[in-house]
Amino acid sequence: MYAINKINKLNMNMLNYLKFLSIIVLVLLLNSCGGKFPGADARKFPADPEERVKKNLAEGRGFRFDDVLGSKGGDFQFASSNELWRASLDTIDFIPLSSVNYSGGIIVTDWYSSEENPNESIKISIRFLSNEIRADALDIKIFNRNCLNNSLNCKVSQTDGVLVSELNKKILKTAAVYKEENKKNKKSN
Repeated sequence: MYAINKINKLNMNMLNYLKFLSIIVLVLLLNSCGGKFPGADARKFPADPEERVKKNLAEGRGFRFDDVLGSKGGDFQFASSNELWRASLDTIDFIPLSSVNYSGGIIVTDWYSSEENPNESIKISIRFLSNEIRADALDIKIFNRNCLNNSLNCKVSQTDGVLVSELNKKILKTAAVYKEENKKNKKSN
């Protein structure tokens, strides 16, 4: 028991010695700065925060998130105001949708098959390359799935035929009609 008390006293003495040494080092470091941190003279800096920010930026000692990230505002268009988006959804409204992402500019349908031929189904993917109504604004892909024995043995292939061009034409025509309607509504208001 005597040995344990002696070890504890030795540890306490060592701890006190480290505290004392730390305080001495800290005092010496602060004394070498003259009691002030470099550049801490308040007389050299404007009192107004906006002026301080401008001065710091002019001297190259800071940055603004606006400069890094771009402008504060953005060009927000809602899906209901985008004629091409509305026309696409209205054209394929008979097929259940699997994924729709307006900000990503993509619509993906689920596999769709008619009651007449349940072993054959299609899936449509529409990617928006532009918000303008033009022939190259959409990237449409149609996939065919032919199954044998009720979805056990399926073969999937991409179709680049007439159906893609007809769907593209139908969406563009519908979008053009929606755009004309919007123009008429804006003029009447």
